[in-house]
Amino acid sequence: MVVIEQDSNGSDDETTQNHVNNKIPEESASLTEEAVRDLEGFETASEGEGDEQPVTSKEDSYEDALNGEQLKQRALTQANDAKAEGNKLFGAGQYEDAISQYALALQFAPEMPSSLEIRSICHANSAVCYLKLGRYDDTIKECTKALELNPTYVKALIKRGEAHEKLEHFEEAIADMKKILELDSSNDQARRAIRRLEPLAAEKREKMKEEMIGKLKEMGNSVLGRFGMNIDNFKAVKDPNTGSYSISFQR
Repeated sequence: MVVIEQDSNGSDDETTQNHVNNKIPEESASLTEEAVRDLEGFETASEGEGDEQPVTSKEDSYEDALNGEQLKQRALTQANDAKAEGNKLFGAGQYEDAISQYALALQFAPEMPSSLEIRSICHANSAVCYLKLGRYDDTIKECTKALELNPTYVKALIKRGEAHEKLEHFEEAIADMKKILELDSSNDQARRAIRRLEPLAAEKREKMKEEMIGKLKEMGNSVLGRFGMNIDNFKAVKDPNTGSYSISFQR
């Protein structure tokens, strides 16, 4: 089941591809010209070299701080609106458009502790969209960004593990599943995934070892061929007592 996150203010934390939360706003967020000015922080005071510096009272400082908080709250509201629109687009199967809305939400969301949740959710939701589109490298990148903001984000670990498996990065997928078990030892999904992935990882390691040995043989034969020999003229014999090998030459 594909999971899209809602923020903690909503009545539900998750929506699926076939169900979109009824409380999601019907209209997408729009970035007004006034909001652009607010977010970019345009200077209004004169910066002339000979201008006198204004005297700032305690009341002015309080008002400035209040205005700053209002701007942050406005930006956070716009971020939530964009995220909600992204969730609605995801539910309609419009994954590319949903990704754009999550990116917009990330542009709105100010970098402060109160916005960590929505930012991590937007990265994780983008990852789910990329997973649906088969863009597994992008899935991994977005999950990693979500985990940088929230290291205990289990759903981001799950989706990153799924993307690693699709790319046959079995060792990395196992590492993600083990991290999930560290966070939640009762997670059966991660436990089952590890059991499924470990034989695949072992098979891949063996295949890589054989490929490496083959390349080493080719390299050795290219050198020994100058002397009329090849790698097959040398045989490794294991000593049953010590477990060490000795090399013998055969014609």
